[in-house]
Amino acid sequence: MRRERVVVLALDGVYPFELGIPSRILGAADGHYEVVTCSVDGGPVRTNADFGVTVEHGPRALATADTVVIAPVTPDRLSDEVPADVLAALALIRPGTRIVSICTGAFVLAAAGFLDGRRATTHWQVADHFRRTFPRVDLDPDVLFVDDHPFLTSAGAASGVDVCLHLVRKDHGSELANRVARRCVVPPFRDGGQAQYIEQPVPEEGAASTAATRAWALERLGDPLTLADLAGHARMSLRTFARRFHDEVGLSPGRWLIQQRVSRARHLLESSDLTVDQIAGRVGFATGASLRQHLHAAIGVSPQAYRRTFQTAAR
Repeated sequence: MRRERVVVLALDGVYPFELGIPSRILGAADGHYEVVTCSVDGGPVRTNADFGVTVEHGPRALATADTVVIAPVTPDRLSDEVPADVLAALALIRPGTRIVSICTGAFVLAAAGFLDGRRATTHWQVADHFRRTFPRVDLDPDVLFVDDHPFLTSAGAASGVDVCLHLVRKDHGSELANRVARRCVVPPFRDGGQAQYIEQPVPEEGAASTAATRAWALERLGDPLTLADLAGHARMSLRTFARRFHDEVGLSPGRWLIQQRVSRARHLLESSDLTVDQIAGRVGFATGASLRQHLHAAIGVSPQAYRRTFQTAAR
């Protein structure tokens, strides 16, 4: 079995939690990955905590990587220019190497010009700064990660877990990704995007929650659910339900339903031989064309391409 070599680049100001995610997640994938960490000079790296880290490798490790992961740094180190030593390290990466950023690591990729004309994401708190600094990048601050091969960018902190599980799922199939998730006690696939984590107004004390209605809707995704259906189940007026739903989830009910339907469709594409039209009917899209449109908007590929990727990985 050939092991994928993953090299994690640690820069000064790195967040220790995110730095350890690739080793923890990919290291649980039955030996399919070898994960090593490097710095731009082979020396110790200052973290944003009250301790530093000593790494075993210098920048030459980047030239041996199948996948490179750029760990995030504290926002006060973000810049529209890449320091010369970092730029020299990035130049060692072989053409065609898969490159992943976690959180603010996207700033490094964007400043180096890797993301021009591409779709990407980063932590929602620095999204406006990113958009102003790198207008040539198509930023989507709502999602947990973006796969615009060969570049993958992820949102803040724990979204590094999501993108690493995505790598396992894409490389080796859903069964192994689910097994890794169980070992690491994390969800194999988180529904929704980071909009649900953006600071929202606190619902008024004693206000009824929409959680029960969301659970009810998830059991009926194949039905043509309307806002009136959801509000009726929650026993709220349309206006009150829509406002409270957005306060709790960070999305409108309609957009949330689309996300849940796309998520369910992805699962069925990975795990079944149902046709695209059959899957569309099961998850509540009127036609296969509608499913194709929404899946492409969400992850940039067709149902056939998505299924082919994961069936190949599983084999």
